[in-house]
Amino acid sequence: MKPSELKAILHDHCLWFESNGVRGTRANLQDADLLGANLVGANLVGANLRGADLRGADLQDANFDSADLLGAYLMGADLQGANLQGADLQGAYLVGANLVGANLQGADLQGADLQGANLRGADLRGARFTTNFKKVCWFHDATFSEEQIAWVCLHPKYPECADSLKWAKVTAEAA
Repeated sequence: MKPSELKAILHDHCLWFESNGVRGTRANLQDADLLGANLVGANLVGANLRGADLRGADLQDANFDSADLLGAYLMGADLQGANLQGADLQGAYLVGANLVGANLQGADLQGADLQGANLRGADLRGARFTTNFKKVCWFHDATFSEEQIAWVCLHPKYPECADSLKWAKVTAEAA
């Protein structure tokens, strides 16, 4: 995708977001080739990035709140400090992704490939994942919900991370 085309899509998406859908259009980047793109701080709230190729992209501090990233290719992407709250990351490829300090509250990571992903300091309260969590490389200082204890304790690196983890109760209001 040409940088000018991406810039126009992001501009229209910001108008859509800021006007609550009255102006602009929701970003549809399904299956887009965004290999190595620089989207630092981009607003992609609710965007469709299903199957998008974001390998090696710089996505630091980007806002993907409630975005559809189902099956997206995020291998080696830098998502440090990104907001992925409520994002659909089912089947996404996050091999070697940097998710340090990312907000993954309520994100759906079921079936995502997390091989070598760095989740140090990430907020995973309410995130849904399966045994794929065992492939995460680092998760020191991360925050989890109490219902995730079983998955986290199965991780081979749990003993070395245990003292740094934070556990939160999920309240009725938060659920």
